[in-house]
Amino acid sequence: MVLGKVKSFIVSYDCFNDSNVPVFSSGDCVSGRVIIEVTGEIRVKSLKIHAKGFAKVRWTESRNAGSNTAYTQNYTEEVEYLNHKDILIGHERDDDNSEEGLTTIHAGRHEYAFSLELPQTPLATSFEGKHGSVRYWVKAELHRPWLLPLKTKKEFTVFEHIDINTPLLLSPQAGTADKTLCCWFCTSGPISLSAKIERKGYTPGESIQIFAEIENCSSRMVVPKAAIYQTQTFYAKGKMKEVKQLVANLRGESLSSGKTETWNGKMLKIPPVSPSILDCSIIRVEYSLMVYVDIPGAINLSLNLPLVIGTIPLHPFGSRTSSVSSQCSMTWLSMGLPERPEAPPSYAEIVTEEQRQGRLDAPVVREELEGPLLAYIHEFRFQPPPLYSEIDPNPDHSGCAEERRLDACPSR
Repeated sequence: MVLGKVKSFIVSYDCFNDSNVPVFSSGDCVSGRVIIEVTGEIRVKSLKIHAKGFAKVRWTESRNAGSNTAYTQNYTEEVEYLNHKDILIGHERDDDNSEEGLTTIHAGRHEYAFSLELPQTPLATSFEGKHGSVRYWVKAELHRPWLLPLKTKKEFTVFEHIDINTPLLLSPQAGTADKTLCCWFCTSGPISLSAKIERKGYTPGESIQIFAEIENCSSRMVVPKAAIYQTQTFYAKGKMKEVKQLVANLRGESLSSGKTETWNGKMLKIPPVSPSILDCSIIRVEYSLMVYVDIPGAINLSLNLPLVIGTIPLHPFGSRTSSVSSQCSMTWLSMGLPERPEAPPSYAEIVTEEQRQGRLDAPVVREELEGPLLAYIHEFRFQPPPLYSEIDPNPDHSGCAEERRLDACPSR
């Protein structure tokens, strides 16, 4: 494109993070500048920006309509998340070439600020897949009389945050499976597999600790393995297209007949991958950990444990919530109780004889307290409590009888 006197025309974002990468989420303010550098004076009708965000899927399928007839079926779908327009210079009408209302831009570098607020509703995370994508960008258009408009566009990244510090994503994932191999009329022993991981939610860069036990009672040599898979699912016109990709994997030691292997926290690191996309109606990105036994000449024995790749990492205390509670309980238990209960203070230590006599001789203020009720109050006011005893003076004989009956049960 011939720019003429326009030397450069770009969109730049204001980045407020340490990585200096324009990353935003729903409700954030996206701000930036349109930068124009010109070598000479130019006259401009308008400078516009158009911010847009959308998810789009597209794929084709070939179909046969007869013996010698084939056609291609297109499947497309789009969901809009953002559509914002603004005018930085000039006016709305730019279809005429009149000289009225033009803005003069002198030689040099000029910056025009813009800002917009992303919707508060959940947005799909930016993503590039085989049959679809989620993209967000700001496009700027410079309109001048008698010339074609200059256009520039720059994308920005949106993350719909997934906090893995939730009960659902902190819950352990586990499973078991077994398989018996058959060859004609001969049946070998089973191959059994059990696996467990500490939680369901992880973030890129973390390592998954895999706890597994593989027992090989068959006659074949088998190999335990583990892999993380990403599954992309696209939806359009009532149809679905699925793509499964390997993200990371590991291999255990070969296991001969009659042997058992145990993984006590075998580590599998998650590489930099896109977070899970779970709220978009036409694109879904999911992850799973497959722990499996590679069996030569047979279908593998496998376990699929679901994963969610989030954006907010595990809090330092997140995985130890139950441990902290247990430690608190142990602290209380360690304090213990005295072996023998301490007797309460004596009556003489609390109420002196002078206080007791003075209280008994004090006049009653309320005249309505007369008769038997008044005598009852006088009799028990400041009277000493019964003597303390560690032996119950009124034992529950029915409970003892019941206990004796239980002791006499033949099943014991």
